[in-house]
Amino acid sequence: MDETKTILIIEDEPSLLRALSEKLDREGFHVIEARNGRDGLVISLEKHPDLILLDIVMPVMDGMTMLEKLREDAWGKTAKVMILTNLTDEVRVAEAIEQGTYDYLVKSDWKIDDVVQGVKKHLG
Repeated sequence: MDETKTILIIEDEPSLLRALSEKLDREGFHVIEARNGRDGLVISLEKHPDLILLDIVMPVMDGMTMLEKLREDAWGKTAKVMILTNLTDEVRVAEAIEQGTYDYLVKSDWKIDDVVQGVKKHLG
């Protein structure tokens, strides 16, 4: 009775969003997509995904703002979040960790398989 885990990918770069979505889908996850932090927040609070992959730099609402708002919600306080970003800014990394993210992957440093491994690790 293995229940399919739901992953919400919040990413504004279409090619990366598609690549992550297709790879995680092939790995047997149910994937939901959002292209900005505002939509991602609404979907998170509505669908309660098992894990959120969150970009930081996005239009409408950036990832850090979205994460802060997510943490204000009773469910969102403990939601599992992995940050995916191009930023290597240590202050942003520290902020993300303070907000209770589980992983922080800089896009230039990882391959899609690294993300899949991280997802599997956090979902047990």
